[in-house]
Amino acid sequence: MHAYADLVEKNKRYLWNPFTQMKDYFDRRPVVIARGEGRRLIDIDGNAYWDGVSSLWLNVHGHRVPELDDAIRRQLEDIAHSTLLGQANVPAILLAERLAQIAPTGLTKVFFSDSGAEAVEIALKMAYQFWQNTGKCSKSKFVTMCDGYHGDTIGAVSVGDIPMFHARYAPLLFQSYKIPFPNRYRNPYTSSDPAFGALHAVEELFQREADQIAALIVEPVQGAGGIVPAPKGFLTGLRALCDTYDVLLIVDEVATGFGRTGRMWACEHDGVSPDILTVGKGLTGGYLPVAATLATERIYTAFYGEYEEFKALYHGHSYTGNQLGCACALANLELIERNRIIDHVAQSARVVSTRLNALRDHPHVGDIRQAGLMIGIELVEDRETKRPFPLTTRAGWRVCWQARELGMLLRPLGDVVVFMPPLASTVDEIQEMTSILCDAVERGLKEVVGK
Repeated sequence: MHAYADLVEKNKRYLWNPFTQMKDYFDRRPVVIARGEGRRLIDIDGNAYWDGVSSLWLNVHGHRVPELDDAIRRQLEDIAHSTLLGQANVPAILLAERLAQIAPTGLTKVFFSDSGAEAVEIALKMAYQFWQNTGKCSKSKFVTMCDGYHGDTIGAVSVGDIPMFHARYAPLLFQSYKIPFPNRYRNPYTSSDPAFGALHAVEELFQREADQIAALIVEPVQGAGGIVPAPKGFLTGLRALCDTYDVLLIVDEVATGFGRTGRMWACEHDGVSPDILTVGKGLTGGYLPVAATLATERIYTAFYGEYEEFKALYHGHSYTGNQLGCACALANLELIERNRIIDHVAQSARVVSTRLNALRDHPHVGDIRQAGLMIGIELVEDRETKRPFPLTTRAGWRVCWQARELGMLLRPLGDVVVFMPPLASTVDEIQEMTSILCDAVERGLKEVVGK
């Protein structure tokens, strides 16, 4: 067994953590996870914490799930990995079939990758090359939403719009059209209905530039932008506009797919099927890095031709369609169905909503946003004006530090406290986690305002 101090020293000397200011990280005693058990993470010293953000929004059933563990062991008895370039493997074929069966109508072709960002990168390439292959070469631009986040590869960042994450890399990026997202709490439009304002803005842009636009990409719930659900009917309106102006619709469900919002796909709440769908995170239940980009036959057919036409999609990664990951994903999807996880999420979401009533009148809780088991609690200095806290107060982080002391690991988005428990969390577990969450908000805000 490694000693905590020795591991932290090696972390300091060798390991560069993602999305982490390393000086800040070592100022507070880092948590070093040794193992998992159910919905808890256990550190090197044996302290247990609720996994309050599903290990970055991706855990479905919990940790050390026997069915998933067994699926990986069984696959190891055959083979761990072989390339998908120019050949296939059994789990990848079966998983592609299963995804096509459960996907929104019309999405029948599956292209695998290793992460959500890569799935988005592939979607952008597909959309761009689709128009090149069909002779409409002027259609090369993309439309995205302000405050959107689609990953941290260069293409994904180019269609993102979170200044803290993206602005520094501006010289490396291609330009995209940006439309303000219809945020009901911070409405960017003069219309009292932000969805109407956003759809009107999209249509005006399409009227001017549709012959230059390859695709529009959107999150049904903006994740890193602050857990902001799209208003009901917004995706329906986007689908209609894309159809009218011959623009492809890409829906990014990397964070929202596989039941997180109470439906298998968040776009199902609006009855929408996109031209291209990106998925990841929950695909393997939170076990292994597998993502996918799903496309329609119309998209796929545009790449189908003679060798010398060079219409193929020249994209792929070393571990694309990895057998261990695909086998795990198949077991995960079976478990989601067998345990009726989608129905369970709907029930759990109601419990969370009721439990968070204790915070709704807090003078520094500006908004509580929820889509299934995606919850964002926005903290503000002034509730009436919606004025945010100064950056230096670190209100969101203070709440998360308090939660850690109380036995739950959280990670904020600025001053939006994110709560995304594993989807299979029991009602009793949800109640315990939300008690910690409410207590941490109270303690953290008291620390900030001194009252």
